[in-house]
Amino acid sequence: MNSKIEKLIKQFAKLPRVGGRAAQRIVLALLQDKTGRAAMLAAALIDAAETIKPCSICGCLADSDVCEFCRDMSRADGRLCIVRDLGDVWTIEKSGVFRGRYHIIGGLLSAAAGTIPEDLNISNIPARIADEKIAEVIFALPNTVEGKTTQHFIINKVQGIARFSELASGVPLGGDLDYIDDGTLSIAFDERKQI
Repeated sequence: MNSKIEKLIKQFAKLPRVGGRAAQRIVLALLQDKTGRAAMLAAALIDAAETIKPCSICGCLADSDVCEFCRDMSRADGRLCIVRDLGDVWTIEKSGVFRGRYHIIGGLLSAAAGTIPEDLNISNIPARIADEKIAEVIFALPNTVEGKTTQHFIINKVQGIARFSELASGVPLGGDLDYIDDGTLSIAFDERKQI
């Protein structure tokens, strides 16, 4: 196999949820495409890599210092939803069940993975709660040991300055928001429980 093609396949295979075979199919489709799709993809990736960065307030990816969610004053409703990553934000947005603000922490505390509080985007949460007059902090973290550990750590950090709730029924133990349908997510938001 050509070394350049092999190198490209290895890079695609490193992406989440893309194995070796899928990576090979993607690379072959791009290289054999006559419409210039590979060049357009390369240009879009370069542009995104150079201009997209985490929002200075919430951690969402944006092409400016402050993302669309933080700029949108109609979202300043006193609710802050804490999520693991941008994929969780997209899942919640697609469902239409939440119109408040988000805070992406960028992972979960995990002794096994060696993830400590300093690795996560949590240090500015107390200031956000105070500055934005947040009345309710909603945890939309995975229903796993790591998710619960992270949730309890954050609650201990900001105890007494806001009300806390978590998603309710419909999010199974060990469940990930990526795999939950809109109806189940809507029920989980509507029936969230105070912590």
